[in-house]
Amino acid sequence: MKITGFRSETYSMKMNREVADANLPSGVEIMPASILFLETDENITGISLGYGGGVEHLFHLIEGEDPRDVVGLWIKINDYLHKAGNEGAATLVFSAIDMALWDLKAKIAGEPLWRTLGAREGRVRAYASGLDYSLSDEDLFRFYRHMAERGVTAGKLKVGLDIEADMRRIGIMQDALSVAAAKPGLMIDSNEYWSPKQAVRYISMIEERYDLIWAEEPARRWDYDGLRLVSSQVRTAVATAENLKSLSDVYPLIANEAADVLNLSSNHSGVTGCRQIANMAYAHNIPVSMMNCQANFMAQVAAALPGHTMMEVVDPGREHCLKYDNHLEDGYIHLSEAPGFGIEVDETILKDLQQNPPKGKGAFPFPRREGAGRYLVPPAPGETPWSS
Repeated sequence: MKITGFRSETYSMKMNREVADANLPSGVEIMPASILFLETDENITGISLGYGGGVEHLFHLIEGEDPRDVVGLWIKINDYLHKAGNEGAATLVFSAIDMALWDLKAKIAGEPLWRTLGAREGRVRAYASGLDYSLSDEDLFRFYRHMAERGVTAGKLKVGLDIEADMRRIGIMQDALSVAAAKPGLMIDSNEYWSPKQAVRYISMIEERYDLIWAEEPARRWDYDGLRLVSSQVRTAVATAENLKSLSDVYPLIANEAADVLNLSSNHSGVTGCRQIANMAYAHNIPVSMMNCQANFMAQVAAALPGHTMMEVVDPGREHCLKYDNHLEDGYIHLSEAPGFGIEVDETILKDLQQNPPKGKGAFPFPRREGAGRYLVPPAPGETPWSS
C-alpha cells in the first residue's frame, strides 16, 4: 500500500454557544476548522482534524510511502524540519499528517485507533470545561449541571480577571456538579494571564475556600522558573503544556520540576509526539490529561496513554459536518469499534459550510489581554454577561 495524494478542506463553524477565557472574555462563536484527507492506492483514506493548511509543503516526504510506517515517517518529517524548526504552521501540518497516518494504520488493521495503540478498554474519564468566561452565571450553572447529569464529577472554570467573580463562579460550578459527586473535582485555568507572584496570591485566596485539583497555566507556558515557583507556594497542582508543540518544548518543564500535570493535545506533533510526551511524563511520575477537541477524537489516544487521568470535554457544538461514534455517559467518553478515529465527513454539509460561511462573533487565535503578567484588567461593563 502506498500514499498517493491528499485533500485539505477548510471551513468555518458556528458553535451553539460562545467560548472565552481571560484573554478574550467577551467570547467568540465562530471558529476556523480544517480536515485533511490522506489518500492511498487501495482506496482507504485517513482523516485528521485541526487548523490551517500547507500540507503541500511536507507531502513530498510521505508520497509513495507505506502509511503503516507511521513512526518512521514521523522521524523523517521531524528530521526535515530540523533547521527551520517544528514551529508555527509547520507544527499544525506535521500534526495533521501524523494523525491521518495513524487513522490509516488503524483502518488498514480494521480496528479502532484505541485498540491499535494498545488500550485495554475503549473509554476515557471526562471532566467538564465550559471555556466559560462569557457565560452568565445562569448559563454557567446550566452547562455544568448538564455535564453532571451525564455523570461528570469534575469541572474546570476560566478565571483571572476578577477574583471576587472567580470565587462566586467556582461555587456555582461546584453546586452544579454536586448532583454527580458529594465532593466535585474543581480546577481553574487563567490562560497565562497572571504573573507567577499574582498566581500565588490569587490561588492562595481561592484555596482558603475551595480544594482544587489543579490550576492551569498560572504563568507563561515556557516559564519553568515561574511555574516551579507557583507549584512550590500553593497546595494545588500546576498544570500546563497544552500550547507547547513537542517533547523538546515540554522537557524543560519536566527537568526543572515545573509542572505537576501535563496537558496534552493533538498539536503536540500529532499522535506520535503526544505519546512521546506521555511516556516521558510517566517515567517521571507526572500525570497527563488530554485537551478538548472536535468530536472528542483524541479520546482514542488518551485511552492508551500511560498516566492519563481525564480528558477535557467542552461540548460547544463543533461537529456540523462530522459523523462520529462516541458518547459521554457515566462520566466517561465511551468509544466504539469503528475503525480509526471513528470519524466520517458529511461532504454535503461540508460543501454548504464552505459556500455559505456562518455569521457571528469570531476571533482566532485569541490575543493576549492588556495587563497580562502586570496588572488585572477586569471585564468592562457589558463585556461579559456578569460584569458591571
